[in-house]
Amino acid sequence: MMPVSLVPATSSLWNIRRSGVTLFREMTLGAAIKLARELARDEHLSSGRDTCVEMPGVDGSIRLALYARTLGDATAVVSDDSVAA
Repeated sequence: MMPVSLVPATSSLWNIRRSGVTLFREMTLGAAIKLARELARDEHLSSGRDTCVEMPGVDGSIRLALYARTLGDATAVVSDDSVAA
């Protein structure tokens, strides 16, 4: 699973990270979620790897989107929670 993570930046802004690398900095939450979902979806479509979008929550990570292949099928199963997009 390749996570794309939203990480708090300064005050109410967010950074987007993948594999320990910050890709985008200081975005509003809605814009960061939208862009992170696009990045995860594009990664899934180009590589075929399962990807997800996560952000920190009080009791652990909150998964905002999941792009995964179904068993025995190459079609994507997409789960986009409708949180602030």
